[in-house]
Amino acid sequence: MRAYEIVGPDGIDALAMNKRADPLPEADQVLVRVRANSINFRDLSTILDPEPRRIPYPRIPNSDGAGEVLAVGPKVTSVKPGDRVAGCFFTNWVDGGITAEIMGTAMGGAVDGMLAEQVVLPESGVVRIPDHLTYEEAATLPCAGLTAWRALIEEGKLKAGETVVLLGTGGVSLFALQFAKMHGARVIITSSSDEKLARAKAMGADVAINYRTHPEWQQEALKHTDGRGVDHVVEVGGSGTLARSLDAVRVGGHIALIGILSQDKIDATAIMRKSVKISGIYVGSKRMFADMNAAIALSGLNPVIDQVFSFDEAPGAYHAMKAAGHFGKIVIAIDP
Repeated sequence: MRAYEIVGPDGIDALAMNKRADPLPEADQVLVRVRANSINFRDLSTILDPEPRRIPYPRIPNSDGAGEVLAVGPKVTSVKPGDRVAGCFFTNWVDGGITAEIMGTAMGGAVDGMLAEQVVLPESGVVRIPDHLTYEEAATLPCAGLTAWRALIEEGKLKAGETVVLLGTGGVSLFALQFAKMHGARVIITSSSDEKLARAKAMGADVAINYRTHPEWQQEALKHTDGRGVDHVVEVGGSGTLARSLDAVRVGGHIALIGILSQDKIDATAIMRKSVKISGIYVGSKRMFADMNAAIALSGLNPVIDQVFSFDEAPGAYHAMKAAGHFGKIVIAIDP
């Protein structure tokens, strides 16, 4: 089978497509024919700068993939050949709190990822996908989808009628928009693109703020809550956004801090003064993934996909991610 590999520190165009022996599942493992991957900023960063992350060579990139079960080991009971599944970002986080051992199973970093025609995963590392989703859509769920779900539903305990601020129109923010509207919440979203804001409004966003036009966007958010502040911020911004998020959130509100995009120093005084809850979000567990999938299946939600690249064109997908012009997810389809 074919697989892409990070073989050195020279970036996207140094990715190597190599052949590996077809994998075979052990007693508690599942063999998956991968049909699609989606990529995240974390995947791009790993390829661009693997050595500070101590990535061993060769390493198959990408945490997010979906496909069909080809075979299972004799101890596997939860899935069978022919089932449609996605891989879990952390292959051994079934439920409960995260641990250092769990973090050591992050796909596409600590262990090989999903950018291959076939992968073997532990039974704990696969979850069935909603019937109405394509493989391309399902491949967007393991990281961006689950991160947004955990941020708002698991950690934020989102309630109908609450107000959420979302920063930008990347994968996490658009999933958060969809989940917020699913739960009856009001959404304020920011972007530097009026075109993207119009698309977000068409998806249900209630208020759209162009942060080029309104660099102090938190003041606009406060206006739309009569000065009270918003209940939740899904903080995926860049430099300078966290301080604004602290200004925008209400007393006793919640900020979900996502990924590696927000690099600001935290103002502890502002946090204490407003009794703000800040949740560090690093994806989620298999149980959370299953709960999210149940909600997606019931609602009929479809993830937002910006572009689909073929397996042979995979490097182009990372270049598209690097260009940062996408609205929603970038996907790699893997031919059978």
